Amino acid sequence: MFRYKTYNRQKCMIIFAAVLFMMLFLAGRLVYLMVFCSEYYGKKAEDLHERERDIKAARGKIIDATGVVLAANKTVCTISVIHNQIEDPDAVIAALTKELEMPEEKVRKRVEKVSSIERIKSNVDKETGERIRAYNLAGVKVDEDYKRYYPYDTLASKVLGFTGGDNQGIIGLEVRYDEYLQGQNGKILTLTDARGVEMEHAGESRLEPVDGNDLHISLDYNIQMYAEQAAKKALEQKQADSVSIIVMNPSNGELMAMVNVPEFNLNDPFTLNDPAADLLTEEEKQDRLNGMWRNQCINDTYEPGSTFKIITTTAALEEGVVSVNDQFFCPGYITVEDRRIHCHKRTGHGAEDFTHGIMNSCNPVFIDVGLRVGPARFYEYFQSLGLLKKTGIDLPGEAATIMHSKEKIGLVELATMSFGQSFQITPMQLVTTVSSIINGGTRITPHFGVSVQDKDGNEVKRFVYEETKDIIRKETSDTVRSLLASVVEEGGGKNAKIAGYSIGGKTATSQTLPRSANKYISSFLGFAPVEDPQVLALVIINNPQGIYYGGTIAAPVAREIFENILPYLNIPYDAQAAETELAE
Repeated sequence: MFRYKTYNRQKCMIIFAAVLFMMLFLAGRLVYLMVFCSEYYGKKAEDLHERERDIKAARGKIIDATGVVLAANKTVCTISVIHNQIEDPDAVIAALTKELEMPEEKVRKRVEKVSSIERIKSNVDKETGERIRAYNLAGVKVDEDYKRYYPYDTLASKVLGFTGGDNQGIIGLEVRYDEYLQGQNGKILTLTDARGVEMEHAGESRLEPVDGNDLHISLDYNIQMYAEQAAKKALEQKQADSVSIIVMNPSNGELMAMVNVPEFNLNDPFTLNDPAADLLTEEEKQDRLNGMWRNQCINDTYEPGSTFKIITTTAALEEGVVSVNDQFFCPGYITVEDRRIHCHKRTGHGAEDFTHGIMNSCNPVFIDVGLRVGPARFYEYFQSLGLLKKTGIDLPGEAATIMHSKEKIGLVELATMSFGQSFQITPMQLVTTVSSIINGGTRITPHFGVSVQDKDGNEVKRFVYEETKDIIRKETSDTVRSLLASVVEEGGGKNAKIAGYSIGGKTATSQTLPRSANKYISSFLGFAPVEDPQVLALVIINNPQGIYYGGTIAAPVAREIFENILPYLNIPYDAQAAETELAE
């Protein structure tokens, strides 16, 4: 009996100790959770009872050189439903189907989906949002946010670019300067009970969005309009595939205009201007869209043709292998090794000095001059003038020069390179290099971005661009400008001449590859005034029908642009000289 009682007592003590240990452990765990982890679990509990919705930040504006807003924001609404709060599903479905003009099945599927919050449609115009809000339907949320809006639809579409549904840049300046333009989204926090139903008297807390900064650019709305009008006219008259125009300040690289017609509608960038678009596969449609968005001024390369003779002239003058009075003879062709290379004038120009050689755009003269420079030195000028590297323009997707390797430049290759064939550069590269030649010898960086400012007009950042000085001698720059003035005054570029203004320039007519396709590119590069260039323009007409010579069809387009923008830019006008010229 004694041993039985002792056994029971020991058993009770063990059970008591176990229970006591368990209670102490639970008490210790409770103290740990309540004291040491209270903040963590308090936050977890709060999160379980908070529902958040984003408030989009207003994207910064893109503003031109004169203060014209080229990209802004439009107030739109996002329509969402909260499943647990809907009291009359059929009424919600009917109202949203009607106001959003969506299929009933699609709306019903989203309304009946069991989720914390379900987005029905975004980028809904404000008026429609207000009508939906007026229904006062439980469980329907109408949140205001922003959609990118372009006041001028197609203006500079391939320069400005556009944004996606998340308000991030996709192409153009929108993506290049996205870090400055994009603001910081805010949030709406709503308290709910355990079932996910918003607590009636808890209200909402808001984390306000931070708007993006404004981007100020060098593009000038008026100059862009003048250039686009001239380009559209040329596109229609010559039934060309496309027309590209670049207008730039050659002294500092500021781009005043960049045109690629046909342009596209920035407010509807995913719609193809193609009647057969509905018949395309998704892959074909995307390829067409990529082509429609493509900026030929920087994304595509081409053989520049005779406009490149400006660079050949510069290299020869720098090397001292030619002077403006050197004499040449053009029989209509020149033989290099076993190759006969023709002049555009098959009967030849006969005897001519170098000045008339460039006025006549005579291929044999430039082949002779190029051979005097030699393959090795000619290649080195490609390097020193910056032709073998990208320009650094502040737009995405810039293409690089397509060039022979130094070892593979023989005499025939050098001959064709001398008049702008057998290699390819971008239009932007040509404009940048020629600007650097005529501005006295400073290699500049082409650009649109000038500064970033906040909403109050305070400057956040001013952009600085790389320059390389003394890439050529000032004397060479002066001589090149004088030679190009003679081209417009009485040479192949005379169709760009405007009485009272001193204009220099060069024409070009090049054939695309394959040569058998018989497609041409007509172009003209001009600048003014000759003595102190303040504006340079390049016109490129791709695959014109009928007459395709640059001096005949591209030079007049440049003249039309200059007639508008030279007075606008206050370029000096010589009334007396104009009177004399018009009297002749």
